[in-house]
Amino acid sequence: MSFASRITRQPVAFDPELGAEALAGLPELAPDLRALVHAVAGCSPYLKSLMAKEGEWITAAMEDPEGAVAAEHAALRETAPDQLPVALRQGKRRIALLAGLADCGGVWSLEQVTGALTDYADLSVHLALRATIGQEIKRKKLPGAQSEDAEHAGGMVALAMGKMGAGELNYSSDIDLICLFDESRFDRDDYQDARASFVRATRRMAAMLSDLTGDGYVFRTDLRLRPDPAVTPVCMAMAAAETYYESLGRTWERAAYIKARPAAGDLEAGNGFLQTLRPFVWRKHLDFAAIQDAHDMRLRIREHKGLGGALELAGHNMKLGRGGIREIEFFTQTRQLIAGGRDPDLRVRGTVAGLQVLAEKNWITGEVAEKLTDHYRFHRTVEHRVQMVNDAQTHALPKSPENMARLACFLGRDQTELENELRRRLEEVHELTEEFFAPDAADPSALSEGQTPGFDPSIIQRWQSYPAFRSARAVEIFERIKPRLFDQLKRAAKPDEALAALDGFLAGLPAGVQLLSLFEANPQIIDLLVDISGSSPWLASYLSRNSGVFDAVIGGSFFAEWPGRAHLQSDLSARLAADTDYEHKLDLARRWTKEWRFRIGVHHLRGLVNADEAAVHYAELAEATLAALWPEVAAQFALKHGPQPGRGAAVLGMGSLGAGRLNATSDLDLIVVYDADGVEFSEGRKPLAARTYYAKLTQAMVTAVTAQMPQGRLYEIDMRLRPSGTQGPVATSLASFRDYQTHEAWTWEHLALSRARAVAGAKDVADDVEGVRRDVLALPRETGKILTDVAEMRDRIAAAKGPAGPWDAKVGRGRLQDVELLAQAAVLVSGSAVRSVAQGLEAAVAASLIASEERERLIMAYDLCWKVQMVSKLLTDKPLEPEVIGEGGRALLLHETSEPALDALLARLGEATQAAAEVIDAVLARNGATGEAQA
Repeated sequence: MSFASRITRQPVAFDPELGAEALAGLPELAPDLRALVHAVAGCSPYLKSLMAKEGEWITAAMEDPEGAVAAEHAALRETAPDQLPVALRQGKRRIALLAGLADCGGVWSLEQVTGALTDYADLSVHLALRATIGQEIKRKKLPGAQSEDAEHAGGMVALAMGKMGAGELNYSSDIDLICLFDESRFDRDDYQDARASFVRATRRMAAMLSDLTGDGYVFRTDLRLRPDPAVTPVCMAMAAAETYYESLGRTWERAAYIKARPAAGDLEAGNGFLQTLRPFVWRKHLDFAAIQDAHDMRLRIREHKGLGGALELAGHNMKLGRGGIREIEFFTQTRQLIAGGRDPDLRVRGTVAGLQVLAEKNWITGEVAEKLTDHYRFHRTVEHRVQMVNDAQTHALPKSPENMARLACFLGRDQTELENELRRRLEEVHELTEEFFAPDAADPSALSEGQTPGFDPSIIQRWQSYPAFRSARAVEIFERIKPRLFDQLKRAAKPDEALAALDGFLAGLPAGVQLLSLFEANPQIIDLLVDISGSSPWLASYLSRNSGVFDAVIGGSFFAEWPGRAHLQSDLSARLAADTDYEHKLDLARRWTKEWRFRIGVHHLRGLVNADEAAVHYAELAEATLAALWPEVAAQFALKHGPQPGRGAAVLGMGSLGAGRLNATSDLDLIVVYDADGVEFSEGRKPLAARTYYAKLTQAMVTAVTAQMPQGRLYEIDMRLRPSGTQGPVATSLASFRDYQTHEAWTWEHLALSRARAVAGAKDVADDVEGVRRDVLALPRETGKILTDVAEMRDRIAAAKGPAGPWDAKVGRGRLQDVELLAQAAVLVSGSAVRSVAQGLEAAVAASLIASEERERLIMAYDLCWKVQMVSKLLTDKPLEPEVIGEGGRALLLHETSEPALDALLARLGEATQAAAEVIDAVLARNGATGEAQA
């Protein structure tokens, strides 16, 4: 499409005579372009001057603007170094004129305009750097460099920062560069010479671009964003810069690196440097304290520039003033800083792209993103027109009515209408962004006893002594969130209980600024905290020790549907693969697993899932964690001892994990089975015999899961169900496993085998283990012998540990453990390979051990006990006592069991478990397997 056919808007000439003069100098201009050129020249003396200088070029360029830009770039790349300063200035005139006309006529979008200006800046820096480094190489000042090294600046890179990095250069932008060199390319004795050479080349490059000559300038070049610019050279070693950022880097520098991009020189080295800075820029945890830092920066800018106070349109700064471009950029970048460490998708450079991805990830609403994007584009367009008038480095609206009229003409707008729109847009941007950075402060007197009726003032007063409130900043934030906090507490079923649990939560916090900032930015977290405090004091206490799990709540998908085991494993595996440090991987796995476990608990607490669903979710989470972690442990172990000899190993989940049903605090019962497949030793720096290798690998896996690290431990692991129990090796060969299970295992071990399931490791070994399991379970057995052994086991369990009270759902006659024993026995009797209790009891019916009616009584008792057990483990780490768990906890217990009152539930629990116990007694008695536990 031609330039003229793409025109979508038309300025009005403020000074028609200037427009007519411009047209007189462009006799070959197509008739359908004359109106646009007349209007632009009549508003911008600067663009008119460019038309006079580049009239022939622009006339031809508008036939194919994109092709003209490409041709100009290509010609510049072939320009001799000594001709480059003049050629770059001519190129800048041409690109500026074409971009200005395309912008004013709506031929190019804002992104195309800023992209064209940025692309030219990239090319200019590249060519200038190539020329100045080439000169250093020619003079043999850069150690070891050859002429061809000039193309990649001899190991130096110019990082584009700010608007250049984001591809958003405005019409009169400076270009912000940080120049670095890769010191690892040089011998120690050559370092100082190389450094001096790069410094000289950088200064000459900046001068080539910045110096104002008779041909104008290319770009004003600013090198002051580098670390500590008052004392550091204009080109630094990458190692020195990295050390600075790791030890002294500030929030504003982190924000600056969101947009950083290698633009010229050794791009590969530049990308490698940015990769090393990722931990500095993108924090692992949600970084809500960055909000206050960004707000402080905004206030300092306003104070320095004198831009505070009410909105006055005359002279208003469209970039830094109230409701201006910087507000939108800060809003976007700060939210990226908050969460970009956890979500790489947020690490985009452009402001519009950033708003879009923030909306996609539910960090802001689509409506807010759409509004701010629209305002941003409008603001940038106005900024361009202001700058185009006289090529002025300004962002200020005109102060005089005459110049405001010029601006209105340049935009093709009525002046009054434009001024009204400017006010509306600036105010709306301010409203949309200011609340994020600085919510209205609460009245500090809100804590007085008279204004918190019904609460114990002594509890509230002691908060000031807690570690969370040691800093003035934490206290200031807390003062602002207190009204909502107390309002929610008053709405709790038992406000005093909720306050006491909240007190326990606050008392356990080691620090407060980060978490309180999170609460302030996301008030819904306060609601959730009070909800948890009113329902589960134990969970509130857990949260005080693991407050980082709140990060997950505001990630956008906390209340979404359960994603399933495959998605979980894939997600964790990808996160682990992205980190290169083994201990970091272990901590990452802990943080990730805790967040998902917390999510399951909250979903259960709020009734979004029931006990059965929560049980499956806990099991799938544990399985996904083990499956993702096992290859990382194996890879780390292999660094020293070589790859796994033979076919590898499979990790078996036993007990509740094998059955796919866990509760909130379940340990993991595991067995490791390996197949060395005839290989006697591993091949590594320190080879090990196969048996020793797998024993040590298993120990490494247990350590990886159970070790107490900064993020706590993943799970407790119990390996007592392995062959020969605690006397046997921690890892068993497949052949030994098969032989033991076939010829030596006791009945209780076959009962445990009925629920075994591979959860991690080599699939082919897991398949063989499953084959062994099925073969062993299918062996012919004497029903009486099995049930006699089960009766004896009941006796030993009863003697070792009795019920913790009437609400103990696990231990006792007719309760979880008792029913599970019978279901597992039925699996052995029937020779089936099912794992669940329900399927085991079906097998019992099929094997004529029990009648269908007896099965229903067992299932009824088991399901009720399971629900009580799931709620109990969610609400408390002690034996269940309904009077202790709080009103919210009691409500959850009754809701889960569909009972109207606790006494009715307790009665039903007793009746159901008694009926189940009688069925089990009868089964054992019918088969001659009576025991003391029946009495």
